[in-house]
Amino acid sequence: MFLRLLLLICAPLCESTELFLIVSPSRPIEGNTMTLTCKTQPPPQKLDAKLQFLFYKDGRALGPALDSLPEFRIPVVRKEDSGSYWCQAKITSIKAKLSRRVQIEVHRVPIGNVSLEIQPPGGHLIEGEKLVLVCLVTEGTGDITFFWFRGARGLSLKMKTQHSLMATFEIPAVRENDSDQYYCAADNGYGPSFSELVSITVRIPVSRPVLTLRAPAAQLVVGHIVELHCEAQRGSPPILYQFYHEDGALGNSSAPFGGGVSFNLSLTAEDSGNYYCEANNGQVAQRSEVVPLNITGRRTAKDAVRSIPSPVPQESTYFNSQAPEQLHFDYENVNIVSGDEVYSLVYCVQQEQPSAAEEPLGTHPGDKDSSAIYSRLKKADLTDMDYDDVM
Repeated sequence: MFLRLLLLICAPLCESTELFLIVSPSRPIEGNTMTLTCKTQPPPQKLDAKLQFLFYKDGRALGPALDSLPEFRIPVVRKEDSGSYWCQAKITSIKAKLSRRVQIEVHRVPIGNVSLEIQPPGGHLIEGEKLVLVCLVTEGTGDITFFWFRGARGLSLKMKTQHSLMATFEIPAVRENDSDQYYCAADNGYGPSFSELVSITVRIPVSRPVLTLRAPAAQLVVGHIVELHCEAQRGSPPILYQFYHEDGALGNSSAPFGGGVSFNLSLTAEDSGNYYCEANNGQVAQRSEVVPLNITGRRTAKDAVRSIPSPVPQESTYFNSQAPEQLHFDYENVNIVSGDEVYSLVYCVQQEQPSAAEEPLGTHPGDKDSSAIYSRLKKADLTDMDYDDVM
């Protein structure tokens, strides 16, 4: 009696019933859902005892135990889930039936649209800032290996593998020599795909400039030429320099390749005071320390004589003479006051007779050999003018 009951129970599986494993979708894509369904054909007869199902992959059970549901669901299928699958149906622990094996290939989506983004955006950084290089892909499944490169020749910087469409590489504190072109690549097994080149420029803010006054003498007087030199030791060019007297701007000059610049100042009685300069390369402006300048007086006769400009000889009346050459003297009071003395200046000019073929006739200062003789003429009186008044 027991044997007859067992045969009745096993009848649905012991006769011509077959099991089939159905895969949905038929071409699973990595990252999507895959469902396995175990079907009997023809459907089993109605029994008080229900069928129990179990699914296998490469000989390993996918579930902990038999289940009355004829389905097994993989929410996110991966490339590694490819393999040989089958299912099993049971009514009792004595008899079971297996489906045919089905080879499943999970398909991976190739990498597409690789791009490199930078933070902060724009590609212009100040030395010491953090640079973040973000490599992005819009398509691609599975584990993706990201690469970062520097320069057109592709100096390798970093490699990172992760299950993501985005990865980052950081330079914590950039330096000026980090200025270059950068790009990235991504690969998930189908070969690398590359981004476009992105330019990075790192600039150094100017350091505090140093103002130097270069003077012809220790004691400055009216008429002296003073050179104001401003220079910042560090800073990316171009650097714009501005010179100031007290709070008034004197002028500016640019150093397109770095270094310093100079500004020449002809001293007047109002030029005493404090001077400073400012350097700016577009990042931040820096101001030098204040440098005082004191004018002690006016130029002396000795200073003036040394700096008398080259004389302009008077037109000679001996140019048309038949003599081969003539000496011509020009006299000029230079009106230099030194105490109660006034000097007189005599120019001795040797002139050559021009040939008849030379036209037009006239003076040629470049052909003259001149010399100057100074002599003390007389005591000064109230009608004499000083050198500064003449100039």
